[in-house]
Amino acid sequence: MIVGIDLGTTNSAVAIWRDGAASLVPNRLGERLTPSAVSIDGERIIVGRAARDRQVTHPDQTATNFKRLMGTDRKVTLGKREFGAEELSALVLRSLKEDAEALLGEPVTEAVITVPAYFNDRQRKATRRAGQLAGLTVERLVNEPTAAALAYGIHQLDDQSRFLVFDLGGGTFDVSVLEIFEGIIEVRASTGDNRLGGEDFNELLMAAMLDRFKARWGDRPGNALSQRLRDAAERARRQLSQADSAAMALTWQDETFAMDISAAEFETLAAPLIARLRDPVLRSLRDSNIHPDSLSDVVLIGGTTRMPLVKKVVARMFGRFPNTSINPDEAVALGAAVQAGLKSRDAALKEVVLTDVCPYTLGVDIAQRLRGGQWEDGVFAPIIERNTTVPVSRMGRFQTMVDNQSHVEFGIYQGEARMVAENIKIGSIRVKVPRGAAGIPVDCRFSYDINGLLEVDVSVPGSGEQAQLVITDPADDIAPAELARRRAALAALKVHPRDGEANRAALARAERCWQDALGEKREYVGQLIAQFQAVLETQDPRQAEQARQQLEEALDAVEGPRFL
Repeated sequence: MIVGIDLGTTNSAVAIWRDGAASLVPNRLGERLTPSAVSIDGERIIVGRAARDRQVTHPDQTATNFKRLMGTDRKVTLGKREFGAEELSALVLRSLKEDAEALLGEPVTEAVITVPAYFNDRQRKATRRAGQLAGLTVERLVNEPTAAALAYGIHQLDDQSRFLVFDLGGGTFDVSVLEIFEGIIEVRASTGDNRLGGEDFNELLMAAMLDRFKARWGDRPGNALSQRLRDAAERARRQLSQADSAAMALTWQDETFAMDISAAEFETLAAPLIARLRDPVLRSLRDSNIHPDSLSDVVLIGGTTRMPLVKKVVARMFGRFPNTSINPDEAVALGAAVQAGLKSRDAALKEVVLTDVCPYTLGVDIAQRLRGGQWEDGVFAPIIERNTTVPVSRMGRFQTMVDNQSHVEFGIYQGEARMVAENIKIGSIRVKVPRGAAGIPVDCRFSYDINGLLEVDVSVPGSGEQAQLVITDPADDIAPAELARRRAALAALKVHPRDGEANRAALARAERCWQDALGEKREYVGQLIAQFQAVLETQDPRQAEQARQQLEEALDAVEGPRFL
């Protein structure tokens, strides 16, 4: 049985696809959401609501918000033991697994797990390892907005529509633009902010109350007081979602401290965070080349979108009220269950096709010659741009820098900064080059699949030297047969669009037409050829197909339709 799991910063949930529908699995308390909290009581590990309730009373033995540490080496100390973020996440996943097994009456060994769209490679691999530690084979990692889109869009596959998913959760913010047509749900762009969520709004309230009682508490409250402040802030923020004011109150050292905060005051405090919501939205629309007016809907998910000021800012951005028809806390888990149904080839979902994108840019480090003749090292050269539909294969051509260079070494990075020092290094590869004058060409091809497998091929056209690297995490448990299957699928993509049969035929026809024409007609056909070749050099199959159709139509107008 494959289950769908939303591993959230604040809450997590597990859902199943059964009898043609997705449904959430209640936990052992009968609740559909399980707090992402772990606590130690002696030798006993507690997960969920009981653990979260212990955060105030036993702060040194309880951990929450550890999703923000995924992909890092930071440890959390609970009592006398240290845990990594993936170990704590594995405990939550194991609890969800056991809840699903209790409902289904059979072992659960496979799962689709959701991740923030803007999680980097390390964070995704850490999430996969957490699933493996919990005893699960992670069939696929799905971006959270994409999962929510499945939950939202599964009922309208016969329609053609575009919509934006605005996902503001407890610890992360994601935006995805999607399009539905002919039974296909296609992700056009995904962006986000991994350090923006409900917890950041809580910290604003915590800081305000700490400032109010600074004389009594000092500038740096200990862990115990901080957890009481966090609990009071969370309650006040939730209250402000339903009322114009809220009271923050806590008891510390046998004394009660309280302060009132109005919705208007909270909105003023939150202005810097609200401003950070704007850029990912604009980037997603720009990357997808979709105008806001052409969107059918703006869908809100994530518990933090319940805040009126978030709804207000989204309405202001798009000039319309957002869609809040689906439960913001449950949509991601339900969508993960739909994806689980797709993976298990459920008959009710046989007509659904889902595409996704690479949410970050992948490239290599190069040196760049400046005007004065000096070299600037550590420049990032993108090969696969962010929001490229996956699976994908792209190639970049580079040159040796100096005479008699013996080898070229590429560092492999992901990120959006111009300099690689500000991006994340995920590997390196070296290839020999024949000694000679500077300028020897070296080709570097990246091939990337939907589960994050990156294959790097470097070749020197003049000498035939080649090197290849498959980037996986040593801790990932990928069976050799599965790795071979995925690499074979990528191999089929390693054809430049200009080498495709249809594109070669279109170019041959255009060149023949140029030879037959004279004067202005010949000049016009030459422009058509140049435009088509420029599109082919983008290595984007979608653009190449559209450009070929346009070229064929233009050639039909020049010489009449083809007779074969």
